[in-house]
Amino acid sequence: MNLLLDANISWRLVERLEQHFDSCVHVDRIGLGFPASDTEIWNYALLHELVIVTNDEDFLNFSNLKEFPPKVVLLRTGNQSSRFTEDLLVAHKHDINSLVDSGDYGVLELY
Repeated sequence: MNLLLDANISWRLVERLEQHFDSCVHVDRIGLGFPASDTEIWNYALLHELVIVTNDEDFLNFSNLKEFPPKVVLLRTGNQSSRFTEDLLVAHKHDINSLVDSGDYGVLELY
C-alpha cells in the first residue's frame, strides 16, 4: 500500500515508513503548490492510488461528500511525536491494508 502524508505529518517519516509500506511520499514533496489545498491533495491521491494519512478532519468530510477512493487514515491522536506516529501506523498496518482492500469503507480512524 502506498501512503501520502499530509502537511500536518512530519516529512521525516517518509523514509522510516518506506521500510514498512510499499511507498510513502509527503505532500510537500510531490510538486503541488505550497501550501497544497485539500482538493489538490485529494485529487493527487486519487490519481496516484495513494492512501492519505492526516490529522485533518476535512478529509473525513471529503470522503463523506465525494466517497472513495482515495482512502483516508485519520489520526485522532492530537499532536504527537514522529516516533509515536510511526509506531501507530506500523502497529495498524494490517488495519490500513484492510482499509485499502475494502469496498465498504473509505476512512480508518486511529486513536
